[in-house]
Amino acid sequence: MDLHATGAFEVSMKPDGTPDAADGTTLGMMLLDKRFHGPLDAVGKGRMLTAMTGTEGSAVYVAVERVTGTLQGRQGSFVLRHVGTMDRGHQHLSISVVPDSGTGDLVGITGEMRIKITNGDHFYDFNYSLPGQGE
Repeated sequence: MDLHATGAFEVSMKPDGTPDAADGTTLGMMLLDKRFHGPLDAVGKGRMLTAMTGTEGSAVYVAVERVTGTLQGRQGSFVLRHVGTMDRGHQHLSISVVPDSGTGDLVGITGEMRIKITNGDHFYDFNYSLPGQGE
């Protein structure tokens, strides 16, 4: 990835429907609302599926999120794919741009995003490429 953006974001998650608990595992759905600040000045809207196991610290989530706004002054949108696993407290998280999801000035975007949470504050670290940029 040739380009880089970092900043803060706020996130709000609301349950969507009634969780389904059986055999020690709870399946749920959440609605995501995010507000990104910094070089990525955008809003994110998404849906998340979760599974919480009966073992403390073990869970999984998958989510799809549409991010709309500006990235380094380029207007458009793109979709992020999230896969997160907690294995007895050890987190494994993968967030990437869905191929061919970029619109407007962000057509052709590819990339990977990392999230860091410090003292309850959320931060993004986005490595990405755009055709004609950073080459």
